[in-house]
Amino acid sequence: MTETPLQTTVAAPPVARKVPTERTHHGDTFVDNYEWLRSKESADVVEHLKAENAYQEAVTAHQQPLREAIFHEIKGRTQETDLSVPNRKDGWWYYTRSVEGKEYGISCRVLASNTGDPVADWTPPEVEAGVEIPGEEILLDGNLEAEGQPFFSVGGTAVTVDGNIYAYAVDNSGDERFTLRMKDLRTGEMLPDVIENVFYGVAFSPDGSRVFYTVVDDSWRPYQVKAHILGTPVEQAAIIYQEDDAAMWLGFELSADRRHLVLSIGCSEYSETRLLRFDDYDAGLTTVVSRNERVLYEAEPFLLEDASGARTEQILVTHNRNAVNSMVSLVDPSELSKPLSEQHWTAVVEHSDDVRVNGAGVTSTHLIVSVRKDTIERVQVLPLAGLGTPAQSAPVEPAFDEELYTAGVGGSDYEAPVIRLGYTSYFTPSRVYDFVLPTAEQPAGELLLRRESPVLGGYSAADYVATREWAIADDGTRIPLSVLRHASLKQDGSNAGLVYGYGSYEMSMDPGFGIARLSLLDRGIVFVIAHIRGGGELGRHWYEDGKKLRKKNTFTDFIAATDWFAGSGWVDPARIAALGGSAGGLLMGAVANLAPEKYAAVVAQVPFVDPLTSVLDPELPLSALEWEEWGNPITDPEAYAYMKSYAPYENVRAARYPKIAAVTSFNDTRVLYVEPAKWVQALREVTTGSEPIVMKIEMEGGHGGASGRYVQWRERAWDYAFIADSLGANELLPGAGLK
Repeated sequence: MTETPLQTTVAAPPVARKVPTERTHHGDTFVDNYEWLRSKESADVVEHLKAENAYQEAVTAHQQPLREAIFHEIKGRTQETDLSVPNRKDGWWYYTRSVEGKEYGISCRVLASNTGDPVADWTPPEVEAGVEIPGEEILLDGNLEAEGQPFFSVGGTAVTVDGNIYAYAVDNSGDERFTLRMKDLRTGEMLPDVIENVFYGVAFSPDGSRVFYTVVDDSWRPYQVKAHILGTPVEQAAIIYQEDDAAMWLGFELSADRRHLVLSIGCSEYSETRLLRFDDYDAGLTTVVSRNERVLYEAEPFLLEDASGARTEQILVTHNRNAVNSMVSLVDPSELSKPLSEQHWTAVVEHSDDVRVNGAGVTSTHLIVSVRKDTIERVQVLPLAGLGTPAQSAPVEPAFDEELYTAGVGGSDYEAPVIRLGYTSYFTPSRVYDFVLPTAEQPAGELLLRRESPVLGGYSAADYVATREWAIADDGTRIPLSVLRHASLKQDGSNAGLVYGYGSYEMSMDPGFGIARLSLLDRGIVFVIAHIRGGGELGRHWYEDGKKLRKKNTFTDFIAATDWFAGSGWVDPARIAALGGSAGGLLMGAVANLAPEKYAAVVAQVPFVDPLTSVLDPELPLSALEWEEWGNPITDPEAYAYMKSYAPYENVRAARYPKIAAVTSFNDTRVLYVEPAKWVQALREVTTGSEPIVMKIEMEGGHGGASGRYVQWRERAWDYAFIADSLGANELLPGAGLK
């Protein structure tokens, strides 16, 4: 591997003292010398982390001009004074403004009109950046809320149906525990109701008397849904439901027609939905399908009108019952009292080996289905009239003209004649469409472009190219790749390259526009996104082939993608870097151990590099929830041995490691800072190379890093400057960059 020059006057890396700690499971003992770094309150730990930051600052000081250049490129392409497309809910249009020089968005609304013309009434008002609309109300100015705070993030908002009370949840530390406050929008006065330590998500009951929220337990697992009656002491909030199974995640939402509170309880392999009727609140919760049936499903109760005009209660169920890629069925609530094997379910979206059904919902007139076909996320709609009968209509899919894109439902009101769609591709900035739902007069519907996010600085999509390529894994599996490059590059084997991957939790790395990424492409770096197993790009099997005892497929797929890249002619094999975050950071640690010689640099963002230690301790944040992804090493010796065979921290070895940067946050509650802190110590101890191994820690950030858009741009600039510098790709291509 060709080494790039590095300053030779930097300080020596900090060396943590060794305090051997033994961990024994299934007859195997692991001696961990750096577990003491977990003591977050320890002054010694804090000083060590500060020393790590000082070291990385010294090592990367020469990258500062490049970081500044990338930051200003991001800033120069971003329309800083901007706004979102207004979204109608009940009698109001809601939107967010951003203002040049301000870190945070400003949430606003204006009254909607009702003229009797459905499409006109659901056409968003014309709004201009920097120009106030008459009657505009500011709901929440994040810049005012963030004043004097080290961190600011909003974890959920809600407005009562009558539009009078606004609730919002704020995090000021980065630990994703929020304070819920409420404001009377008629007077601007804050209500005395202040609820501490809530989790994401908030909703009002339809009558506005109650606010629902979720609470996490000591391991940061959402386990309670509570209801607070406005005007009563917050400590008297009622527990609607408590989930005691440490491996199950709890969440809630209102049904589309707001007649039910819908509680979702589940893991990655099975689930349970419980319903609470608002018109019979005291009757309590009813279960749709018990978790004991081991069905993974979502349920949406709604009223379906039959041919005679009568409306009957039905439950729309998106499920994997005898359908690995999931399907959609209708179930009459009366069926739920029977054993599952005796229930009659009517299929409305049949199972397909080629199409993954990701979810379904309803408006008052249509069924909306999210599907994935050929790796691409798509939206399909069909009328409720005739649903589940021989008269059921064929689905209609809004048509787009790019090969690689992402289209998803961006929210819609139950009574709306349109649904809001989000659209993007690798080189098409985010677009917002309204899709007019099909009618007898307009059976194909109509796609109305409401806005394309502006990109400044002379951006032209024609300057870039995105193609779909395929790598071949050792077992013959074809791995889809998205290859992004500047159009001026020649396929002469001389360019720098970056491979990005994730490959966990059935999450798909879908096509999406990224302003920051242009700074790499403009420096001649070819960017490959490896859609590896463990993700969801090619259906449920794609996920299942990259989890638990098949997890190593994720890592070897990434290496196969790298090998394809090295032989593609697009890059110099000695100038390839790797990038991944969170579970993708585990991927980075694993491939660094398996094939360190293939990479000039590795950047691991908030990396899950000590997974075995974490998952073995159910008291640690989210550990028990991880058993469905990785296996349960506490009770299963095979799962323990398999995880130990790839866990990055436990498999560092005497090898010539490339440049490595671990980027983390002190207050991250999902992947604790201690994991990369231990990992970099172990790497430095055993590497036979001379390349620097650094850790950058944001002392006031969470899992997503620091808050504030300018701060986040600088963090992205740090990561990309480290990569570009490591690859010797500091200079812009001729004619590239801001215009």
